[in-house]
Amino acid sequence: MHDLIISGGEVHDGFGSPAVTADVAVTAGRVVAVGAGLGSAARTIDASGLVVAPGFVDPHSHSDWVPFLPEAQPFKLVQGVTTEIVGNCGFSPAPVDPATADLAPISLGGQSFPRFSEYLDAVEAAGTTNHLAAMVGHNTLRVSTAGMDRVATAGAVERMCALAAEAFEAGAVGFSTGLEYVPGAYATQEELAALARVARRFDGTYTTHMRSESEGLEAALDEAIAVARSAGIRLQVSHCKASGPAAHGMAETILGRIAAARRSGLDVRGDLYPYQAFATTMVAMLPTQACEGGVDDMLARLRDPDTRAALLDIALGPDGTGVGLWREVRPEDLQVLTHSDETLVGRRLSEVLDGRTPWDALCDILIADPDSFTVCHTLDEADLLAIMADPLIAIGSDSGMPALPTHPRTFGTFPTFLGEYVRERGVVALPEAIRKVTSATASQFGLSDRGWLGEGAAADIVVFDAATIGHTGDYATPDVSPTGMVHVLLEGEPVIVDGVFTGARRGRMLRRGR
Repeated sequence: MHDLIISGGEVHDGFGSPAVTADVAVTAGRVVAVGAGLGSAARTIDASGLVVAPGFVDPHSHSDWVPFLPEAQPFKLVQGVTTEIVGNCGFSPAPVDPATADLAPISLGGQSFPRFSEYLDAVEAAGTTNHLAAMVGHNTLRVSTAGMDRVATAGAVERMCALAAEAFEAGAVGFSTGLEYVPGAYATQEELAALARVARRFDGTYTTHMRSESEGLEAALDEAIAVARSAGIRLQVSHCKASGPAAHGMAETILGRIAAARRSGLDVRGDLYPYQAFATTMVAMLPTQACEGGVDDMLARLRDPDTRAALLDIALGPDGTGVGLWREVRPEDLQVLTHSDETLVGRRLSEVLDGRTPWDALCDILIADPDSFTVCHTLDEADLLAIMADPLIAIGSDSGMPALPTHPRTFGTFPTFLGEYVRERGVVALPEAIRKVTSATASQFGLSDRGWLGEGAAADIVVFDAATIGHTGDYATPDVSPTGMVHVLLEGEPVIVDGVFTGARRGRMLRRGR
């Protein structure tokens, strides 16, 4: 007798094959059969009229600290996400040196850990609501070994490589960079290649938030490809976009370069979120020179009128790489997401000038709260649709913590994609859409038994209503519950039943090679 049979659903294998009407049998956390006449089971789920698919795999999440929240957090399960890849954009909770952690103008998060294995163990001890697989972040490695220095010595690079190797031995699935952020922006291509060669020893993946996603994106993408090629490792280009008016229309450039690299033998893919705005730290608007030495040095520069003016010249200069994001945004594009002054939250920069220039207003906002976040409305819909439709691009959320205020992608990326863009707008057909949220990501991160539905696969399974799946959350009210997700199983255990979370933390930390 099977533990569970999901009967009569429209079954998708996760590889883009046409759906079949079939039953799915689950025993001991694994799919043991797909077809008809599968025998009896201790429990049956009627999936008639519903889609049965592999659990969704999110390649780009910032849920690193979610397991340490006091309550279980089903905000990804209700979207159908059963596994998240964390440690993105160069930031991971480990390995953190307490002596240097406070130097970074971007917080390394809540809890932090000296060793990567300690972070993985702590997640398992706390219990995670859905599965996580973790990467080690280059920014974290760099802060721990070189602080906020622009130049990392040979010894610091060697120490980074040693710490990265420890992370892979503990179970990391890849390493990530955030090259528009400091101190990652200070790294040379040789430094990144050295880490890539470490990752290659462990069959890891290189994931990158590139140096530029605007005017400098061609050179940035060429660098990412060169780093991956130097070690022969998989490359995942994070949140593919052409940001800012000067870059609009460059979707085909991005896709052409990725396709050419793949034809030449490099295993490269990308991901994107289905929104025309991104969220990031306010400090990312500044040139990297502003942040050398740490937060206190940055604030001193912003308070000095001459230095502030010099930084603006750099931000608006001819070089589109390493100058911060200021040139991508207009005052009406930049919306304050978080700030210690609550009167600023939700307002556009253009609405809070109070007689100041936009640059001076930005600097004053940062002086008041260097940890503030922003939403930037800088993407063009034509680029978004072109990138979304490409077969080499998966869907990723770039989601943050499930706390307000935040971007709606945290609560609705996958239902938005399947509802608005697949059902309503027909950007891709449903089998291809399911591939984009399952196997297209799982294969990139070595999750060989996830992201597909067939005999032997882990029984991470979603059952949803293709006619109603969606999300109505927006930038004002992002935390709206999605519709259409009926059942979700983690390794055969129901965690969403008839649309309701059971309350159980049944996720696991998925370690490389285990």
